[in-house]
Amino acid sequence: MKCKFCSKEAYIKLHYPKTYLCIDHFIEYFERKVQRTIERYKLLRKDEKVLVAISGGKDSAVTAYVLNKLGYNIECLHINLGIGEYSKKSEEFAKRQCDLIGAPLHIVRIKEVLGYGIGEVKTRRPPCSYCGLTKRYIMNKFAYDNNFDAIATGHNLDDEASFLLNNLLHWNTEYLAKGGPLLPGENKFVKKVKPLYELTEREVVAYALAVGLDYIVEECPHARGATTLDMKAILNELEEKRPGTKFTFVRGYLKKRGLFEVEVEKKELRECKICGMPSSGEICAFCRFWGLKEPLTFKVDRDEDNLRGT
Repeated sequence: MKCKFCSKEAYIKLHYPKTYLCIDHFIEYFERKVQRTIERYKLLRKDEKVLVAISGGKDSAVTAYVLNKLGYNIECLHINLGIGEYSKKSEEFAKRQCDLIGAPLHIVRIKEVLGYGIGEVKTRRPPCSYCGLTKRYIMNKFAYDNNFDAIATGHNLDDEASFLLNNLLHWNTEYLAKGGPLLPGENKFVKKVKPLYELTEREVVAYALAVGLDYIVEECPHARGATTLDMKAILNELEEKRPGTKFTFVRGYLKKRGLFEVEVEKKELRECKICGMPSSGEICAFCRFWGLKEPLTFKVDRDEDNLRGT
């Protein structure tokens, strides 16, 4: 098949809208769609300082690559989760990606900072539960300590659709109220944005290959059997039968999100007495889980270009 816009051989067939594109026109399409997403949802300004959370995987690498190419002021943060060989590989991929992109990379290794890696803590909580808590806290604390205006993550259309389906099935209205491409900053919470919000996982993979971004393909050992994978499988089956299902589902949610917002009471936040970050109780969930007695600080020493962590 030929590209819709030229006589070159098609690199990809887009399922929605149904279009064949060569590699050059696909790259142009992808980057234009990211820019339109940023503009439509007012995610970022060019004068803002953006921290991209980069895992070593395709989504976060593509996010950093595109934002840098579009002229946004980015730096990257990799959180090494201390999961044996998997985390070692992830960190190496993150380093190579940032070398290719030409973006500064900061690394926080939680085993060095907290004493344990994910999966090593003696707790009844599943690893994914406190892993999410830990990553969210460190991303926000790092961004706050270093005066970033926004945190950009690599969540794509498939991620958002599976998140919505899972939470709708369980009627988790509090989580449904917080969905969407933009989570505004408030108090000591730094604004979070999802530039790939309207792009599918398949398109992200195609873009990474097109621009030469290498990424880790192994899944986290703790992710096997995760509910998210089941939700994605269901949505992929629906998408195959009815192209555009994911996009329509997510766009429809954005129009009706207010229905969930009115059901969620805004919790009064105070400062955690350990770290000073926002908390619904005396001690925030992060400090409570990790048993911290002193706050962590991630202030970057710009002269030496490394991290001071305690």
